[in-house]
Amino acid sequence: MAPLLVVRFSPLLSHVNFFSLCFKAKRELEEKMGKKMTVILEALMLLFFMGGGEAVEIYKDPSQLIHRRIKDLMGKMSLAEKIGQMTQLDRTAATPEIMKEFSIGSLLSGGGSVPRLQASPQEWIEMVNGFQNGSLSSRLGIPMIYGIDAVHGHNNVYKATIFPHNVGLGATRDPNLVERIGAATALEVRATGINYAFAPCIAVCRDPRWGRCYESYSEDPRIVIAMTTLITGLQGHNPINSMPFVGGKNKVAACAKHFVGDGGTKGGVNENNTVIDWHGLRNIHMPAYYHSIIKGVSTVMVSYSSWNGNKMHANRRLITGSLKNYLKFKGFVISDWQGIDRITSPPHANYTYSVHAGIHAGIDMIMVPFNHTEFIDTLTKLVESKVIPMRRINDAVRRILRVKFLLGLFENPLADDTFVDHLGNQAHRDLAREAVRKSMVLLKNGETADPPLLPLPKKAGRILVAGTHADNLGYQCGGWTITWQGLAGNNLTQGTTILSAISSAVDPSTDLVYKENPDLEFVKTGNFSFAVVVVGEHPYAETDGDNSNLTIPEPGPATITNVCGGVKCVVVVVSGRPLLIQPYLRSIHALVAAWLPGSEGQGVTDVLFGDYGFTGKLPRTWFKTVDQLPMNFDDPHYDPLFPIGFGLTTSPAAGR
Repeated sequence: MAPLLVVRFSPLLSHVNFFSLCFKAKRELEEKMGKKMTVILEALMLLFFMGGGEAVEIYKDPSQLIHRRIKDLMGKMSLAEKIGQMTQLDRTAATPEIMKEFSIGSLLSGGGSVPRLQASPQEWIEMVNGFQNGSLSSRLGIPMIYGIDAVHGHNNVYKATIFPHNVGLGATRDPNLVERIGAATALEVRATGINYAFAPCIAVCRDPRWGRCYESYSEDPRIVIAMTTLITGLQGHNPINSMPFVGGKNKVAACAKHFVGDGGTKGGVNENNTVIDWHGLRNIHMPAYYHSIIKGVSTVMVSYSSWNGNKMHANRRLITGSLKNYLKFKGFVISDWQGIDRITSPPHANYTYSVHAGIHAGIDMIMVPFNHTEFIDTLTKLVESKVIPMRRINDAVRRILRVKFLLGLFENPLADDTFVDHLGNQAHRDLAREAVRKSMVLLKNGETADPPLLPLPKKAGRILVAGTHADNLGYQCGGWTITWQGLAGNNLTQGTTILSAISSAVDPSTDLVYKENPDLEFVKTGNFSFAVVVVGEHPYAETDGDNSNLTIPEPGPATITNVCGGVKCVVVVVSGRPLLIQPYLRSIHALVAAWLPGSEGQGVTDVLFGDYGFTGKLPRTWFKTVDQLPMNFDDPHYDPLFPIGFGLTTSPAAGR
C-alpha cells in the first residue's frame, strides 16, 4: 500500500503525471495482490479527478505549455482580477495590501521614484519583494511585473553605470556594442530586483528642437533599426522570430517606444502632431518596430503624440490594426504615464471617454499611475454595460500573462541578491568607457594648411581646461539620470568627470589649470600650450527640453571666444543634439561632439589624447542655422554645416 500513499499525497504531481503513476501502480497490484486490491486505487483516482487530489494547478505547473497555463488561469479569473492585471501604478501609490486586494498587474518607478535617496540594491530588492509578496497573497497569487526607465543604463539607481544616451550610441554605428550595453543594463536592473525596462526608445528624431532627441539613435531609420540590438541584449536572442522572449533570470522584459511617430512632431514640439502621410509613417517611423518584434520585444509603449490630428493613445487603426494584426505583435501594449488622460484636452476632462478610447484602441496595460480605483471602477462599468466587450479584456490579459510566464515570474517571483555585485561593476564601466570613445565625433581638426591639433600630447608645459561642463558629472550624464530631469554637480552618483579624466590622462609633469570661465587676458598671459573647452546644454527631459533656438547656453559662447581667442583650443560640446556652432567655428581649432557621455569621462580623454583614434560618425545632420529646421539627410534641399555620417578620423598615438 506504500506506493498508493506516495502517489495520493504528493502535491508536486500534475494531473497527467498522477494519472500515469496510478496506472503503473494498478498493474503492479494486479500482478502481486489480485484485482480486488486495485478497486481502492481506482476509487482514489476518481476522487483525485473530482477534486480530491492535490495536484498542482495547470497554470502553476512549469512543465505545461504556456498557452495551456494562460487558458487555465484566465478560466479562474474574475473580471475584477482581469482588470487589476491591466493596471500599472507608481510605487508611491501602492501598498502590499493594494496589490493583494486589487490583483494589480504591475508597478513602476517613474523618474526619480526610489525607495530612498542613494538606496542600495538590497533596499530596492526589499521594496520590490514587499510589493510582490502582496501580489502572491492574492486569491490566485498572480505575480506583478515591475518596470523602470533604464534608458541609458539603470539610470535611476545610485552607483549604477550610466551609459551614453542613445544619440551617442547612434554615432558609434556599432550594433554589437549596443547589444552588450543591453546585456549589462539587464544585469544591473536585475541587481535591484526589477524585471522590466522601458527601453529602447526607437523614435526617429526628425527635428533636433524636440526635447527627446537625445533618446533617438538617429534621424535615419536604418541606423535606428541597427540599434534594436539593445533588445537582444536586454532579453536574450530569440529562437522563434516574432514571439516575445526573455532568456533567463539575468534578462529583463524590454519595451520598444513610443509607438509611433513621436520623433516627427511638427516643430519638434513634444507630444505634438506628426503630420505625414501613410507612406512616410510606414517608411520612416514604423520599420524599427517591425525589427523589434522580430527580435521578440515583450512590450510596446504608445506615444503621447498624434498622427495627423489623431491621438496615438486612441488610434485603433495603428495599435490594433497595424501593430497587433499586421505586424503580429504578441506581447502587451502599455500606455505612457497618464497617457489615456491626455487623449482629451485638457487632460482628464472626460475620463470615461479616455478609458474607453484607450482600451478600444488596443492598449492592454494602463500606466495609471496613481488613482487605481478610478481606473478600475471606470473600466468595470464600461465592461458591465457592454461598451467594451469581454473579448477585448481577455486579449489584454492574455498578452500580459504571456509576458509574465515568459519571464518565469510564476516560478521565481521573488528577487534575491544574486546579481547585486553587477551594479556599477568595473566591467560595465569599462564597457561604458568604450561606448563613450566610440561615440565621440571629430568635426574639425585644424585648418587645411595647419597640422592637426588632435591627438593632444599628454606631456605639455601647461594645459588650460575651461567650461561649465568640464567638471560636472550631472551635465555630462544629462536628463533621466537619478531624477527625471537630471541634476547638476558631482554628488548625484558615482562617475568620472571630463576634468578628472584629463588629470589622470596627462603626464604628471604637466601643469593642469582649471578655470570655468576665464577672460581673454587670463588666457593670453597664462603661457598655456593649448586649452580644452567643455561647454554644452544643461540637463532636461521631454517637454522641458523643447528648444526653438538651440544656442549654447551662456557662458559657453563667451568661454569659447575668450579661450580660443588666446590659445589653440579644442572645444568639446556636451549636448543631446547639434547646437548652433557656426558663429564660433572659425576661432575653434578642433571641435568634438561628445553628446551626453554618461558616467565614464575617461572615454572622452581616450580619444583626445590619442590612446584610441576617433571613429564616430554623426547620427544626425548638424545644421548651420535653426531657420533650416527641420532638415534631414533625405531632404531634396540639403545644405548642412556637417552632414549625417560625417566624422574625421585619427590614428592612435599612445605615449605622446
